[in-house]
Amino acid sequence: MLSRFSVSKVCQISSITRNVVRFTNGKDAVKHIPKRNLQTHTQTGWRSWDAVKKPTGITAENAGRAVLGGASAAAIAGLCFYGLGLSNEVGAIDVARFWPEEMRARVKSTYLYFTGSLGLTAVSAFYMSRTQAIYRMMGASPWLVIGGSMVAMIGSSILCQAIEYEKGLNAKHFAWAVHSGVVGVVIAPMILLGGPLVARAAVYTAGTVAGLTLTAACAPNDKFLTWGGPLSLALGGICVASLGGMFLPASSAAVPVINSLVTYGGLVIFGGFMLYDTQKIIKQAEISTYRGQKYDPINSSIGIYMDTINIFIRILMIMSGNNRKK
Repeated sequence: MLSRFSVSKVCQISSITRNVVRFTNGKDAVKHIPKRNLQTHTQTGWRSWDAVKKPTGITAENAGRAVLGGASAAAIAGLCFYGLGLSNEVGAIDVARFWPEEMRARVKSTYLYFTGSLGLTAVSAFYMSRTQAIYRMMGASPWLVIGGSMVAMIGSSILCQAIEYEKGLNAKHFAWAVHSGVVGVVIAPMILLGGPLVARAAVYTAGTVAGLTLTAACAPNDKFLTWGGPLSLALGGICVASLGGMFLPASSAAVPVINSLVTYGGLVIFGGFMLYDTQKIIKQAEISTYRGQKYDPINSSIGIYMDTINIFIRILMIMSGNNRKK
């Protein structure tokens, strides 16, 4: 069972919990806590690197923005290059017309489960944000939130992937719905940033994911499948830096560097994972179809689902930071 749950997925989940804890322990959360509870919550010792005076000149955040800008330019260039047919190699979208009907159905079902996961997560996060339980979650110990969130998400993900897929409503679908709902509960505190901001971040995320998916579809079949190892190593570094930064005092000069690395660097890495996981879905559907093997659309959709959640969180954090500077 554990062999089916890669280390990269653990890092993805820990990245989600760390960013949620960073929010719930920062100044953003204080604005949304009812006045009757403000004194209680501020006494828990929240700290935020955003509250520290930042140096002028070239900062870690500016460097992160530059890296993100360069990655975005490269992604747009790649989309134009492959989308306009300038490459001499045949892209996945070029041979899609020759796919067997069974393969088309498998890819389609994967993206239907992907869409369903996002819908369940959104509904779960919205209803959680409307309850008093979210304030108790924000007032709890950061390590308790991290530990509980990781156990819940990893456990539900392992359970979901361990159950064999069968058509029709069954235990597999129940575990899939539970996992999507758990992720929604974990990210619910970020909904308190405000509906308009969250909605804009969701729209930007949808555009980003659509562009990356189209790039992967237009590129040659195996173009991004070799990226799995390097991306996992980079994600491991982000995970270590993310957790290590929680032990540093807010006044440390390393904290802004770590937060920029986790936010901007993480956004670039998960963009790369979206390219990789998209082509992985096509490859798995192709191999299982021609070899007559069973195909699990739920397990195949989890990769792009977690990529999208991580991209959304980072876009929301960046937009929140920009709003505070206005």
